Amino acid sequence: DTGIGNNYVFSVGESKCSIKQAKLFLCNYQNLYGNAYGVNLWDYDFEGDSLEKYVKDVTLDELTKMVCMDIVSQQQGIELTDKENKKVRKAAKEYYESLNSEEKSYMGVSLKDVEEIYSQYALAEKLYANLTEGINTEVSDDDARVIIIQEICVSDETTAAEVKKKLAAGENFETVAGEYSSCSSGKMSIARGELPSELESVAFELANDEISDAIKTSGGYYIIKCVSKFEEKLTEDNKDNILNQREKEQFNHVYEDFVGNAVFYLNEDEWNKVNIDKNSKINTDSFFEVYDKYFKNE
Repeated sequence: DTGIGNNYVFSVGESKCSIKQAKLFLCNYQNLYGNAYGVNLWDYDFEGDSLEKYVKDVTLDELTKMVCMDIVSQQQGIELTDKENKKVRKAAKEYYESLNSEEKSYMGVSLKDVEEIYSQYALAEKLYANLTEGINTEVSDDDARVIIIQEICVSDETTAAEVKKKLAAGENFETVAGEYSSCSSGKMSIARGELPSELESVAFELANDEISDAIKTSGGYYIIKCVSKFEEKLTEDNKDNILNQREKEQFNHVYEDFVGNAVFYLNEDEWNKVNIDKNSKINTDSFFEVYDKYFKNE
C-alpha cells in the first residue's frame, strides 16, 4: 500500500497528482525538449543523466508546483470565473481533439480529465498573477543598462603596469590581451549585478572606447575597455528580465512559506514505472500553446 493509491504519482497534503496528469505533461515536455531545430534528440545517446531523466524531472517539478499553487489558491479563496471556466472547456476540447488514438491510449485521458488539468493549470496561473500584482513596473534605462566590454586579467601589479604602458602608447587592446591576459578578451555583454562590485563600479562609468586603470581584486588586476556603454536592444530585454525577477521574488514570499510546511509524498514505485514512449506517433506538444491561445492571446 503506497498510501495514496497506485493511480497517483505524488501527494501534497490531501491533494494528489494522477498518473494521467503526469503522462499528459510528460508527453508535451518530451516533445518540447526532445526536438530542437528540427532534430529529434531521442535519436542520440547522452553521457551522464539521460534526456529521459531530465524530462521526467522537469515534469515532476512543474506538476508539484502546480498542485501546490492550487492549494494556496484554495486557501486564499481564489477561484476561476464562469468566463475562465468557459475558456478551460474550449481549450480542453481543442487539445483533446488534437490527440491521436496512440496519444490518448498512452495518457489514458478523457475530455473530462483534460478539462480538469486545464482548470488546475489556469488556477495556478491566476494565483501567480494575483500574488504579483502591484509590483513596481518602472525600470530605468540605467538600472537595466547593458554594456559591452573587453577585459585583460593579470596576476600582479607590475604586469598590470606594463599592460597599461603599452595601451597608453596606442597598442591594440586585443593584441596586448593576447600577450598578457589570463582570461578571455572577447567582447562580453554585461548587466548590473553580473560583475564583482569593484569592477562594475568602474565599467559602468566608462565612455565608449575608454580603457580603465588597473583595478585590484582578490583574483588579480583587471583592465577594462568599454566597447559600448549602452546597448539599446539588450537593455530593453533586460528590463523584462528585471520585472520577471521582481515578480518571482514577490510570488516566492507566499509560495515558499507554503512549501516549507507542506507534506509531500512521492510514489516512487509508480513514478519509476512511467516511461517515455518514443513511439513516433506520440508527438503532441501543444498543451501550453493551446492554453495561451485562450488565456493570453484573446
